[in-house]
Amino acid sequence: MLFAVKMDVRLPTDLDPEVKADTLAREKAYSQELQKAGKWPHIWRCVGQYSNLSVFDVESNDELHGILWNLPLFPYMSIEVTPLAVHPSDINA
Repeated sequence: MLFAVKMDVRLPTDLDPEVKADTLAREKAYSQELQKAGKWPHIWRCVGQYSNLSVFDVESNDELHGILWNLPLFPYMSIEVTPLAVHPSDINA
């Protein structure tokens, strides 16, 4: 199942610098692990925003929920999920 996921990050301005650095390092490691496993095949930065637009390829809604819930930055995110389906005009489908 494919999902488009928009993630907007809002870190508190008073977040301890060590906590921030640790959280960002864990987020990067976790996201790269998911990318290598094929669960997170696409991630793009949204220009001018602390946001990304990603595509996830997972087996179920529950799997995606678990992945998102375990993102180290999850407590600081606003997330919008859109299920995707193949478009009939896609020449690669």
